[in-house]
Amino acid sequence: MTSAAPPPGRAVADRPPEQLPEGHRAGSPGLRRASGAVFLAGLAVFAMLYEPQVLLPELTRAFGVGPEAATLAVSVATAGLALGLLVLGPVSDRRGRTAILRSSLVVSVVLAALLAVVPSWELLLVVRALQGFALAGLPAVGVAYLREELHPSVSSRGIGLYVGGTAIGGLSGRVLGGLLADLGGWRTTMAGIAALAAVCVAAVWVLLPPSRRFRPVPRTGRLLRQLGAAFTDPVLLGLYAVAALLMGGFVAVYNAATFRLEEPPYGLAPSVAGLVFLAYLLGSVSSPAAGALADRWSPRLVVPLAAAVMAGGVVLTLAAPLWVFVVGLCVLTTGFFAAHGVASSWVATRAAYGARAVGQAASLYSFWYYVGSSVGGTVAGRAWATGGWPAVVWLAGGTSAAALVLTVVLGRTRALAPPAP
Repeated sequence: MTSAAPPPGRAVADRPPEQLPEGHRAGSPGLRRASGAVFLAGLAVFAMLYEPQVLLPELTRAFGVGPEAATLAVSVATAGLALGLLVLGPVSDRRGRTAILRSSLVVSVVLAALLAVVPSWELLLVVRALQGFALAGLPAVGVAYLREELHPSVSSRGIGLYVGGTAIGGLSGRVLGGLLADLGGWRTTMAGIAALAAVCVAAVWVLLPPSRRFRPVPRTGRLLRQLGAAFTDPVLLGLYAVAALLMGGFVAVYNAATFRLEEPPYGLAPSVAGLVFLAYLLGSVSSPAAGALADRWSPRLVVPLAAAVMAGGVVLTLAAPLWVFVVGLCVLTTGFFAAHGVASSWVATRAAYGARAVGQAASLYSFWYYVGSSVGGTVAGRAWATGGWPAVVWLAGGTSAAALVLTVVLGRTRALAPPAP
C-alpha cells in the first residue's frame, strides 16, 4: 500500500529513504500521469529544439545569410542547452524537480512564439540561445524525477517512454516543420511548433504529479566535490570526448543534408526533404538492440563497432543516386544511436563502479554531447559553403573515425569491478 504523502514544506528532506512515500507502481494513476507528462514534455522540448534544422535553406533566403550563419539557428540553441544543463541540474538537486521543469517549459513556449515574429537575424539568434537554456530544464531533471517518483519495478518503463517522447519530438519538429514551411514559410513553421508545444505544456501542468520523494542535496560544496570527481577518471573524460565527436559528425551531416537535398540534382521541397529525418526511427531500434548486445558482450566492443557503422554510413552518402544517399543516412543514424546509447550507459556504469556521482557524470556526458552538436553543426555550414558535400563527409567521417579510435583505446583500459553489496 502506498504511503501517505508528507505534509508541505521540507519534511521529506529530513526523512531517511526508508520512510519516504512509496514510488508509483504499475497500474497506478500516479505512474500514468508522471510518465505521460514527461513523455509530452520530451515531445515539446525536442520539437522546439530542432525545428530550424529543416528550415536552414529558408532562413538563408529570408535573412540574406550564408549556410554557415544559418546553422547557428540550431547551434546557439544546443549551446544554450549545454550551459543550462550545468546550471539547472545542480539547482534541481537543491531546489526540486517539478518547479524547474514547469517553469522551463513555459519560458520555452513563450520564446517559441516570439520566434515567429522576430524582425531580425540577430534577434532570432538571441531568442534561440535563451530558448536553448530554458529547454535544458527537461534533460536536467526528467530522468532524475522519474527515478525518484516511480517504483524501481517500473522506472525503466517510464524512462523509456520519456526517451521515446524526445525521439518523436525531434522527428516531429523536423517533419512537421517541412510541411508547414511549404504551406506558409518559416514563420508558419515557428508558429505551428509553438502551438504544438503549448498544448503539450498545458497537459504537463495538469498531469505532472508533485514530487513526494525528492531529498535535496544540503550543501553547494558537496555538489562541487561531486562535479570535480567526475573529472578524475580518464575513461569518463574519454567518453565525454566520444559524445562530442559522435554528435558533432551526426549533426554536421543532417544540417548540411537540408542544403544538399534542395539543390540539383535533387531539388526537393522542404516537406519532402524533411522526410529524410524519418531515418531517426531506426535509432529507436538500434539503441536498445545495441544495449542488449552490450549486456551480452561488452560496451568496449559494441561502441567501437557502432562507431565504425556510423563512419561507413557517412562514406555512403558520397554517392550521387538519391536512394544510396538515403541508405547512407539510415546506416549512419543506426550506428550513431547505437554508439550513443551504449556510451551513455557505459558512463553511468563506470561512474557507479568508481564511486562517483552518476547524475553528475551523466550531466557532463550530455553537456559535451550538446557542445559537439553546436560546434559540428556550425562547422558543417562552413564545410558546405567552401567544399560542398565532400567537405562535409570529410568532417563527419573524421569525427566518427576519431571516436572509433578513441573507443578502441578506452576498451583497452582497466575495467572496474562492481562495488561490494
